[in-house]
Amino acid sequence: MSVQTKNAAAPTSQTKQTVYGILFAMSGSHLLNDSIQSVVPAMNPIFEQSLNLSFAQIGWIAFVLNMTASVMQPVFGYIADKRATPFLLPAGMFMSMIGLIGFALSPNFYVILLSVFFIGIGSAVFHPEGSRVAYMAAGNKRGLAQSIYQVGGNFGQSLAPVFTAFIFVPLGQRGALAFTIVTITGIILLLYVSRWYKGQIQEGRFSLKSRATAVQNAAPIHRKIKMAMGLLVFLVFARSFYVAGINNFYQFYLIQDYGLTVRHAQLYVFIFMFAGVLGTFFGGPLADRFGRRNMIFLSMAGAAPLTAILPFVPLALVIPIFFIIGFVILSSFSVAVVYAQELMPQKVGMVSGLIVGLAFGMGAVGAVLLGILADLYSIRFVMILCGLLPFVGVLTWLLPNDEKVRELTRPRT
Repeated sequence: MSVQTKNAAAPTSQTKQTVYGILFAMSGSHLLNDSIQSVVPAMNPIFEQSLNLSFAQIGWIAFVLNMTASVMQPVFGYIADKRATPFLLPAGMFMSMIGLIGFALSPNFYVILLSVFFIGIGSAVFHPEGSRVAYMAAGNKRGLAQSIYQVGGNFGQSLAPVFTAFIFVPLGQRGALAFTIVTITGIILLLYVSRWYKGQIQEGRFSLKSRATAVQNAAPIHRKIKMAMGLLVFLVFARSFYVAGINNFYQFYLIQDYGLTVRHAQLYVFIFMFAGVLGTFFGGPLADRFGRRNMIFLSMAGAAPLTAILPFVPLALVIPIFFIIGFVILSSFSVAVVYAQELMPQKVGMVSGLIVGLAFGMGAVGAVLLGILADLYSIRFVMILCGLLPFVGVLTWLLPNDEKVRELTRPRT
């Protein structure tokens, strides 16, 4: 095996130690970045009342956010695979700050969409490079490293109901201006990470040039790898479709069918999302021990029976069932990223953007579709439909197991 091929197969193999300081810095910045994103769904009940938006318009807001934050991720990841760009991280946070200010001052639906576009682009810049830094700092603990990194983002997303209940209900739309402090903090933290990232490249610990040369000399990607990647994207899409339905519309279901107030409904959504934070954190280490494919299967097929019955249970059972669903279904969040990176180790940035980004973009398409269906039929119909999505998790057994992945991606001598 040539030195170049070996480097392509394991770009961080020169640094076996796990750099926890960088991982926690990235987790913190991920929390701040996704907190900004969570401001958008947190404002949905406010806009629905103050601007008389329809469910379809709320779906379009989610669509613009997720499509810009998602579809562009593989593009930025592909560019970063070709050329190291450490300072894209703080630049992305700056873009989010511009969008956030516009969002807080938006007078109508169309200015909201433009502002959300900037927030989405900032997030699209951030995520592929963030996953790359986590990969670089992981050492031999890739599952744990991705969990540490991703748990920050999921926790930031889980704060949307809290923002609604305690900031936007009393302060209204302009309360979003307070989050400029969050973006400034994130820029400062990411400047520190970017300097470490640049230093790793200068010291030759992570050479994109040698990796690019090795990729050119490597064998073509195996057909089974391509099929596995396609199926993985589909599975993540189904999971994202379900989560998009919960994040954007379940609060309205609680208000209409159970008679809860806007503030009270946020508590239930927060419990789901916070449980997802815990699931994300524990999923990575469990996958390191029991296998990536096994965790992906259990996270979807295990949650499916509960998601199916959720729309029919009495209010007293919603919280415990909701907590279990959130924990189980999001336990594969970081695992899917690591599985994709191990399928295509020469294209870490691109596949990270593909899994975290493009699949979530497809979830955004789902948000629009669900909004239209809610207007045509009812929120209850949408929640019943969403509950059936995790059953596609049984298709996980068509993915190659971890040992087969290592066999398929093993460099040829």
